[in-house]
Amino acid sequence: MQRKFLITGATGKTGSHIVHNLLAAGHAVRAMVRKEDARSTALREAGAEIVVGDLLNHDDLIRATTGVTGAYLCYPVSPGFIQGTAYFADAARRAGLEVVVEMSQISARENAKSHAARDHWIAERVLDWSGVPTVHIRPTFFAEWLTFPWVLDTINRDGKITLPYGAGRHAPIAAVDQARFIAKVLAEPAQHVGKAYELCGSVELDHHGIAEAMSEVIGRKIVYRPSTLDEYREHLRQYGLSEFMIQHFIEVAVDYQNGVFAGADTVIEPVTGVAPQTVAEYVRAHRAKFQA
Repeated sequence: MQRKFLITGATGKTGSHIVHNLLAAGHAVRAMVRKEDARSTALREAGAEIVVGDLLNHDDLIRATTGVTGAYLCYPVSPGFIQGTAYFADAARRAGLEVVVEMSQISARENAKSHAARDHWIAERVLDWSGVPTVHIRPTFFAEWLTFPWVLDTINRDGKITLPYGAGRHAPIAAVDQARFIAKVLAEPAQHVGKAYELCGSVELDHHGIAEAMSEVIGRKIVYRPSTLDEYREHLRQYGLSEFMIQHFIEVAVDYQNGVFAGADTVIEPVTGVAPQTVAEYVRAHRAKFQA
């Protein structure tokens, strides 16, 4: 049965893949974007309806949720998520949505030191209290993290991963694999509503192992050289990131050292029938980005 879904953050790394997955499955998609640009044009050309709106504008959310049966809620690492979630929950109740899949994070918990992570924990509670049928997803660090400028620059310039992650471990999760899972849950929500899932890649590694896997694919030696939290903070400031985002990155680095981001896939393959990518597979697919 064809349904219509609202995808927020539709031009983002995960959102754009969700749009394409749902369209390919024969569903209608309303893609919510902050502005019209080449990315939104590509989604429209693929068959999505485009609506420009702001997650912190209640009227925009009422308009965006009207006439859809389910939605994906994603908010950037910035202040305002609790307010936006309250607005979204009200709009979703009015629209009678059958399911909302909410992008949280694996570090979301009541005692999180990261302001963003604690906001995500509260946002989860707001949706639960609202009575809107909700599925929370809590991903570990994305595989895309390896291609963010503050990580990729030192890899390509110095042949080093320099992050303050100590001996912590995780299984990086690629956006395309998350999207496949989210699209499946949106289309077939019955067994998932009310649950929270940690999303991880197939193989858990420490950063020495990530560096080795990367080296094998690109044919160039990459090593992991842990930095201190203070060094990391100064490095991030060179990229013009907000203090809110830097505070989050510092605190989740501590969480990472303490094992909060650990784990490997237990749900994506069982639900979708396809295992998520390994680090080597992700790097191979994006090899052009890793140039000395």
